[in-house]
Amino acid sequence: MNISIGADHAGFALKQHLKETLEQMGHQVTDRGTGTLESTDYPDYALAVAHDVAEARADRGVLVCSTGIGMSITANKVPGVRAGLVSNEDAARLTRQHNDANILALGARYTTEPDADRFLDIFLNTDFEGGRHARRIGKIAAAESGEAAK
Repeated sequence: MNISIGADHAGFALKQHLKETLEQMGHQVTDRGTGTLESTDYPDYALAVAHDVAEARADRGVLVCSTGIGMSITANKVPGVRAGLVSNEDAARLTRQHNDANILALGARYTTEPDADRFLDIFLNTDFEGGRHARRIGKIAAAESGEAAK
């Protein structure tokens, strides 16, 4: 699988760890930065990863900032992206099963490396259930295109 990954300065260390984990799992990784601990702006990295996923240059994405909140908010502005902020194993599973999330967002301040590895493994190896959930994803897509009922 091709995975696009990005982080700001607060998520840099966890991103580096996850990049290694992904490579050890045999995935191709596109690192969208940052490459430094110097203060940076999280939207730059969130948008780069989100566009990789939305434009099919990557199968999935991973974003890390201090809380994961800013990354997920920004990534979800890109049509076709469903970024899920995950803080436990159940959320990692359900964001795939029910929401067909294509980007995993993590908060470095609240996520240990072992937890991040487990969340990542679950996220990458859980399938979307479809069914009633597909109808709901269709409504999200309609909202992105401006076709949703107001």
